[in-house]
Amino acid sequence: MDRIIDLHTHTFFSDGALVPAEHLRRVEVMGYEAIAITDHADSSNLDFIIPRIVQAAKDLNPVSTTRLIAGIELTHVPPALYGKLTARARELGAEIVVAHGETPVEPVAPGTNRAALEAGVDLLAHPGFITEEDAALAAERGILLELSGRGGHSLTNGHVVKIAEKTGAMLAVNADAHTPSDFLSPEMAKKVALGAGLSEGRYRQLREDMQVLVRKITG
Repeated sequence: MDRIIDLHTHTFFSDGALVPAEHLRRVEVMGYEAIAITDHADSSNLDFIIPRIVQAAKDLNPVSTTRLIAGIELTHVPPALYGKLTARARELGAEIVVAHGETPVEPVAPGTNRAALEAGVDLLAHPGFITEEDAALAAERGILLELSGRGGHSLTNGHVVKIAEKTGAMLAVNADAHTPSDFLSPEMAKKVALGAGLSEGRYRQLREDMQVLVRKITG
């Protein structure tokens, strides 16, 4: 069975349902290889959330077969603040920085995708109608573009695939899980990718790209 990697999930430190220990245990039972906890943050709570997820990872990783990655999702952050907050997140110990991209179902500020890419985030989540120019920048910098398993955010998955195919941008499939029912099985993760227009071969490449990022993060 394929082992899932998911780089975008939430606990009760933002708008999720579970404490990190239960969050990790549920996906461990599902056979996940790695999962990132990336709760929503801006300048008001960055220094509250990240140290707690870092501590959870420190305590839980030695006793879990699934690797917990400590991360954060910068959410509805004004584009002008992305550089500063991305750097601050890394200083606080975030192993992965996710940007809440320009999804078609929320009033994310125009220019957020570009600002996040220029700031050097690791993953641009649900980037909506991302431009070819921004996707090219993501490809140049090795930043993954997300195909989302979450309703609403997933509406533009097909567009993201089309633009990524033109520019060579790397992709990731993530659940954006908030509750246990949101976690993706291997079969459903594959359906998200193929349903967005990826070929079987490109899906295998996507999985490899996610594994490369995890190896880079975890050393």
